[in-house]
Amino acid sequence: MKFFVDTADVAEIKDLAATGLLDGVTTNPSLIAKANRDFKTIIAEICAVVPGPVSAEVAGTEYAQMMKEAAVLSKIAKNVTIKLPLTWDGLKACKALTSEGIQTNVTLCSSAAPALLAAKAGATFVSPFIGRIDDIGYDGMDLIRDIRAIYDNYADLNTEILAASIRTVGHVRDAALVGADVATVPPAILKSLVKHPLTDAGLAQFVADWAKTGQKIV
Repeated sequence: MKFFVDTADVAEIKDLAATGLLDGVTTNPSLIAKANRDFKTIIAEICAVVPGPVSAEVAGTEYAQMMKEAAVLSKIAKNVTIKLPLTWDGLKACKALTSEGIQTNVTLCSSAAPALLAAKAGATFVSPFIGRIDDIGYDGMDLIRDIRAIYDNYADLNTEILAASIRTVGHVRDAALVGADVATVPPAILKSLVKHPLTDAGLAQFVADWAKTGQKIV
């Protein structure tokens, strides 16, 4: 499974990219507002750090405005992926942009049938929102399972399932188990994937035992 990080914090992205574990980045209007910097500058800086897909979301809700904004955003860097809402206008823009060879990420997916439409429109990625579905009393992972099953029925559908709105390490594990192609995670969750109390306890024991030897490697 690919790992994207869901943030507009360029310093955080640089730190994570240095591990070699980062395959891409997703941003959204809320993250841009939190960063409190010029949107296009942020996207350019991220694209310079991460060679993989960098999702930049349009602000318009109607087709014509989406296309105007996409034309500007796609010129920032070759790895910009245009993020579009899963609406009729968004799907129309998705089809048009895909036809131009521009990568797209259809976001705010909350059920399986619209995900099929996104794939038919040629979306590079579709983003089911796991956490938000959990919030209203349903199991967000069931949506990933349903989309995976539908996509696997049709060899001509090449859209990747990008598990989004991930809140926990368990979400990452479960998304991988049910076949999500990508997980986009907040930096804190990505860093938490390496943590386990047994690992910490084992390392502490090794350090203590090594100290008893009185030796140094360098």
